[in-house]
Amino acid sequence: MVPRSLRRAYYAVLAPLMRANAVRHRLLPLLARRSRRAHLGPGQNNYLAGWINVDANLVTCRPDIWADLRFKLPFPDMSLDAIYSHHVIEHLPNLDAHFRDMFRCLRPGGVIRVGGPHGDNAIQALISGKLDWFGEWPTKRKSLGGRFENFIFCKGEHVTILTASFLEELSRDAGFVDVTFLPPKKTAHPQVFDEEVFDREPVSDSDFPNTIIMEARRP
Repeated sequence: MVPRSLRRAYYAVLAPLMRANAVRHRLLPLLARRSRRAHLGPGQNNYLAGWINVDANLVTCRPDIWADLRFKLPFPDMSLDAIYSHHVIEHLPNLDAHFRDMFRCLRPGGVIRVGGPHGDNAIQALISGKLDWFGEWPTKRKSLGGRFENFIFCKGEHVTILTASFLEELSRDAGFVDVTFLPPKKTAHPQVFDEEVFDREPVSDSDFPNTIIMEARRP
């Protein structure tokens, strides 16, 4: 994990440039000719061919668009058919604004698929004493409470907890409809989200997954 001090310095220096680059892509959406599907935060290993991959990391990633996802997305209004993000939004400070902006970018009928740490299942695992449900990363912990803290906050990298009711509220307040929760590797929109997407979604326990996945549609 990158030290938080180094990460803060990176964003402090480069955030204005990333925001300017996002403005450039909104005004001159050249990549939109290639694809109408956006993948937010691919990281080092989850680049999706055929999608427009957006990431702030230029050190170990090669994003199609270099942009800071904490701010307005680098797409014109109603220019996309689909947005996919997996274990990204828990790092963002203003989810109300982020969901409104995803809505802005989608055409009518466009869909989002969002995944992140499953807060509801983590709470149930804590209450039920399921120590092995939690991993030992990023800090090796032996206690149930320590592992729960790891999962929810990830050494301060996560800024919120994702639960089904919270994600549904965010989606509906932004204007989305047909809010659906699914297990990993399942979708209500197979014409958009296919095996290439599912390969980025490891399954730890299909009956009690670590990741919550939600899809929703712009009417």
